[in-house]
Amino acid sequence: MFIYAMFQQYFPYELRGHAHKYTQKLVTYFYPYIQITFHELTGEKLKRSDAYFAIQNYLADHTTATAKRLKADVVKGSKSLVLTMDDHEQVMEEFQGIKIWWSSNKNTPKRPSFSFYPKTEERRYYTLTFHKRYRDAITKSYIDKVLKDGKAIAVRNRERKLYTNNSTKWSHVQFEHPANFETLAMAENEKEAIKNDLIKFSKGKEYYTKIGKPWKRGYLLYGPPGTGKSTMIAAMANLLDYDIYDLELTTVKDNSELRKLLIETTSKSIIIIEDIDCSIDLTGQRRKEKKNSEEDDKKKDPVEKKKDEEEKKSKKGSKVTLSGLLNFIDGIWSACGGERIIVFTTNFVDKLDPALIRRGRMDRHIEMSYCCFEAFKLLARNYLDLDDHELFGRIEGLLGEKEITPADVAECLMPKSEREGVESCLRELVKVLEKLKKKKKQGKKKAEEEGEVNGEENGDGESGESSSESGESSSEDDEVAGKGRKRNSKR
Repeated sequence: MFIYAMFQQYFPYELRGHAHKYTQKLVTYFYPYIQITFHELTGEKLKRSDAYFAIQNYLADHTTATAKRLKADVVKGSKSLVLTMDDHEQVMEEFQGIKIWWSSNKNTPKRPSFSFYPKTEERRYYTLTFHKRYRDAITKSYIDKVLKDGKAIAVRNRERKLYTNNSTKWSHVQFEHPANFETLAMAENEKEAIKNDLIKFSKGKEYYTKIGKPWKRGYLLYGPPGTGKSTMIAAMANLLDYDIYDLELTTVKDNSELRKLLIETTSKSIIIIEDIDCSIDLTGQRRKEKKNSEEDDKKKDPVEKKKDEEEKKSKKGSKVTLSGLLNFIDGIWSACGGERIIVFTTNFVDKLDPALIRRGRMDRHIEMSYCCFEAFKLLARNYLDLDDHELFGRIEGLLGEKEITPADVAECLMPKSEREGVESCLRELVKVLEKLKKKKKQGKKKAEEEGEVNGEENGDGESGESSSESGESSSEDDEVAGKGRKRNSKR
């Protein structure tokens, strides 16, 4: 200790680096282990290292069972409490028969603080120790595995979010929708096909790289209101553990803002545009509407014109074009980031531009149709814990005759009070279906009566026309006969 103190005080600072270097070389002849240090803060701005964060997640998942001293912490963005190694704790792990030691350390710089509330500037780091004969196996395989597994653990434990946009900024809330494919009212074979397609996509990073396409996929959900399009999106997100970005096109001013929003989205996410046929005009009808409005303006009074002009000035409409949206989906900028799903929903698929929903942009078209008997049985199992009932046969017949959405069926099957039971809920559904069937019959009968009335009117018109035609032909015959008589008298 005396010699070390004299060395620190009197040995020239310029020579200390050389002394330390040659001392380390001497030690390596007798110490066969290699150490790799991963610091928490790196770079000029001392940002938190992604490698350190990944190693922390990996060690928390793999080595907390063997560590004797742990510290508990709530990591920002995590769903639960995280247990990690305490400072100056060491654990051992084996990789392909190789013994590896991880240790958690920290340094506290002895620098004076000029703040009224001085804080210790701790510098934490992990140290990886292994035998030098296993250098290649550790540096080429083990470290890559640790970083990859650590990132996957972070994604699995993260708190998923639901984002919405306000012009060019995203804001989010916690995503806690309970929907899943097991409770989705849909035919089983269709659900299995969609699930398999989603799982294959989530594991297809190497495949998409091989075929030279961005790692993204498009889904078009179309069907009447109440058929479960939004529930399908939530089930997709829960199946893949993805975040959701709900894009509102009406708040986006132009194509450049749309591009900025795309760049700010993260991987492992679903970008949705609901009711795209109602969001903005993408079919060229905007010009027609402008012409019609101009013609109407000419007919209006000067006072009304001023009011309309003021309203138009106050409402700044979106200038997002079809070309900008296509580039958003399938252009060069769509390849910024990977593992993203783009979903469009619409009630009227015929109103959309074919270029917007062609294969390659919207890769899979999913029709969300009315409730079938198979979907009804699933709803009955979910809402009433019922697999069979005497009214099922009657309900099956009524579902075949009348179209009803799963949302309407679910509302009938949901008990409204503690007194209501299975029987009352099923009879309520039968009552609603019979009422719809009766309305359908009345509408059909009314249409037939209107058709008969129109047919009679058309028949009277045709008979009048035929009589007038016959009258005209008879008069022509009389004229011809009179001319013939005159000729005979002259002869």
